[in-house]
Amino acid sequence: MTLKEHLGILKRAVKMCVHLDKRFLICLIVEPVLLAAAIYIPVYFSAKVIDALYARSALQVTARYVLLAVGLSFLIRLLYSGVKAVHETASNTVYRKEDWSYSEKAMQMAYESLEDAEVTRLLYRNKKESMAGYNLYFFYNVTERFFGNMTKIVASSAMCLSFFALASVGIEEKLFMIAGLLIIIIVISFVTINESQRNQKFYASNVEMNVLDDQLEKYIENYGAGKDIRLYHMEDCLAREYRKWQDSYCERYGKTISKKVFGNILVTILEYSFMFSVYVVLIHTAFEGGITVGSIAKYIACIMLFIKAAADMIKVVLRALDNDHYLKRFFMYFDIANPMYKGTLTVEKRDDNDYQVEFCDVSFRYPNTESYALSHVSIKFKLGEKMAIVGENGSGKTTFIKLLCRLYDPCEGEILLNGVNIQKYDYEEYMSIFSVVFQDFSLFSFKLGEVVASDRKFNESKVKACLEKVNFGGRYDRLEKGADTYLYKDYDKDGIEISGGEAQKLALARALYKDAPFILLDEPTAALDPISEYEVYSNFNNISGDKTVVYISHRLASCRFCDKIVVFDKGEIVQIGTHEKLLQKKDGKYGELWHAQAVYYCK
Repeated sequence: MTLKEHLGILKRAVKMCVHLDKRFLICLIVEPVLLAAAIYIPVYFSAKVIDALYARSALQVTARYVLLAVGLSFLIRLLYSGVKAVHETASNTVYRKEDWSYSEKAMQMAYESLEDAEVTRLLYRNKKESMAGYNLYFFYNVTERFFGNMTKIVASSAMCLSFFALASVGIEEKLFMIAGLLIIIIVISFVTINESQRNQKFYASNVEMNVLDDQLEKYIENYGAGKDIRLYHMEDCLAREYRKWQDSYCERYGKTISKKVFGNILVTILEYSFMFSVYVVLIHTAFEGGITVGSIAKYIACIMLFIKAAADMIKVVLRALDNDHYLKRFFMYFDIANPMYKGTLTVEKRDDNDYQVEFCDVSFRYPNTESYALSHVSIKFKLGEKMAIVGENGSGKTTFIKLLCRLYDPCEGEILLNGVNIQKYDYEEYMSIFSVVFQDFSLFSFKLGEVVASDRKFNESKVKACLEKVNFGGRYDRLEKGADTYLYKDYDKDGIEISGGEAQKLALARALYKDAPFILLDEPTAALDPISEYEVYSNFNNISGDKTVVYISHRLASCRFCDKIVVFDKGEIVQIGTHEKLLQKKDGKYGELWHAQAVYYCK
């Protein structure tokens, strides 16, 4: 990574920190400076007190030094306590905002990015690295350590300058002190670089295992998976897999740590050898009358603080450079572009409800795939029509719905709404004209009314009416809290558990509550038996009024009441017509599917 890239990442990290809470960044700088400064006040004035006592100075002089040491330390500690309180408050805000930023980004992404395995992998890796203290979290730590160490280096240098200015100290002693400091700093740099490279290699080798380990833990802790684990006696298998990963991690981590021992021993020997040498030089100089007794304590303390600060500063800089690789990956997730053209046109509000949708030679294939999910699809339908889409798995039915809703854009061809390409309409407004129930729909663990309304605010009578329309009214009437009843037990121990069929009814009620002109149902009743599904569809057909309803179902009998049935096969539309007309074609795909299903029901 080039210096320009490092500086760019640093600039962006600072900018994001300010965006999250600028108080936090200020505290990251001020707090360590105050903490470091508090160390040097006692060192400086203690030397003054020792010299005053040794020289038998007046009591007032000694007392003044003591009062200054205690008073200044007290004031700094008070200021530090105030800054720390602000820091803790701001850090709580920052961590919550940063955590939410992942969710916020996910809602802003194009749907195709959410389905992209690489994007999912990147998200998991970033979160795992955040938990391990890298990317922004390490940047916060580095910022604190940098300014704390910089304060110590500047203060130590300032307090030791007087030693190098002494005429009574020989040039040899001065050069010895400087050479000793340089040698220690060079060795520390070398050891730190090697340690950093080993750490980076070790953690990079754990990415795959960390992701798998995280998924395994989530699976085990999920209460839904708990039934499978117990019924199929998966405990030993899962525990064995987990132990295998952990044993491998611990073994490799132990080897990585053992390689650091020699470097740390070498640095320790050099530091304490230099400390002993400094003592010898200072004591010799004191015997010669070159420095005072108090100065010995001051210089020793400052020199050792300088070495510790310089060593840590080297580690901070090198590890910050390593962390830039994590930050680059972190920002890579937030840089994922949304290629969906948003459009600017307003969706026309027609008094006659004359809306017409047309697919014009539309072809589409999913990202990173070679085969087309849809190929040269052309079809036209108007508002108020009831249309069923049927076909085998993988025939393109769900893809058709995703394109209609603009979750994806066609690779070829175009989709028109009242003769205008749907990409030219305002994206949010266009999406608002569809109520969709996918086969893999999700329900939040909120209040029942909030679930149906998809909002914290809801019309209770409207919620009840929608639930009654989808045959959930009986269960609703038995609920003591009505629409304020929590779904599931995630947030309320009195929350209700519902079956798969009931969940699908709630999803249908949610679609009705939105009151959009187009309702798209992608096998939302798969958990129901064929008769119940037919009853729900028939009833839904009656209550949908003049809305356009598109049904997708594997069960052809449930779609007999539709105005039009569209048959998909291998990404193409192979037949269009009513149930009766399609059955007349003996060699047609619809007839093949119908008779294949009818055999089982006849038996």
